[in-house]
Amino acid sequence: MEERVRIEKKDGIADVRMVREDKMNAVDLDMFVALAEAGIELTGDKSLRAVVLSGQGRAFCSGLDIPSLMARDRSERKGPNLLEKTDESPANFAQRCAWVWQEVPVPVIAAVHGVAYGAGFQIAMGADIRFVAPDARLSLREAHWGLIPDVAATQTMRHVVPLDVAKELTFTARVISGTDAKDMGIATHLSDEPHAAAMELAREIAGRSPNAVRAAKQLWNQAVQGTVEEGLALEERLQRTLMGKPNQLEAVQAGMQKREPSFSDPE
Repeated sequence: MEERVRIEKKDGIADVRMVREDKMNAVDLDMFVALAEAGIELTGDKSLRAVVLSGQGRAFCSGLDIPSLMARDRSERKGPNLLEKTDESPANFAQRCAWVWQEVPVPVIAAVHGVAYGAGFQIAMGADIRFVAPDARLSLREAHWGLIPDVAATQTMRHVVPLDVAKELTFTARVISGTDAKDMGIATHLSDEPHAAAMELAREIAGRSPNAVRAAKQLWNQAVQGTVEEGLALEERLQRTLMGKPNQLEAVQAGMQKREPSFSDPE
């Protein structure tokens, strides 16, 4: 398989890039595989503090490489069936390339420039935070091809934008700018240099207790799905796993002594 995703790690930050530059990082079967495998690999990395997800070249991701996917004879095609589940994840294989970034236990920050169409839009929505260039172009593109979004958008967008906004973008396949995306709540931040801005935020997050940051992602991801009682109970349960532990004590001591903390990797 040709390289589709490149991961560079430094100081607890994984810089993850889609690297199919000649096709504007369009998603073919190999890209589906590479994104899912990248997320799964990072999920098990105890030294990880944050992830920045971006596309190399002129675009974040131009969406599905439809000619490539349609050209393959199913009887001869090697690789997974995109509509099948492969492990304990709730997502099928196609959905996993976006959903896996929610399964990664640390914050994932998408840096979006150029275009983010269809599957590319949905991969960006799988991140926890999005920096988007003002002149970027985004589209939930599936209706243009007579389809519906099926790369986990229903499970990521419903907690980011109002239902009417999600429906309108789905019904129309309209192309919006990065500025429009910020107004709609899709983009967390606008930046002329989204990758640099995402890396700066990743470094800030990496300076916090990794136990607390991981617990915080778990807390918010689960809190939006449960009842009030379940959310309050989860707060208490996760807090009990942090209080009095080495990294929590180090955070307190570093703050009182006005020095940079030195945290250990989560167990």
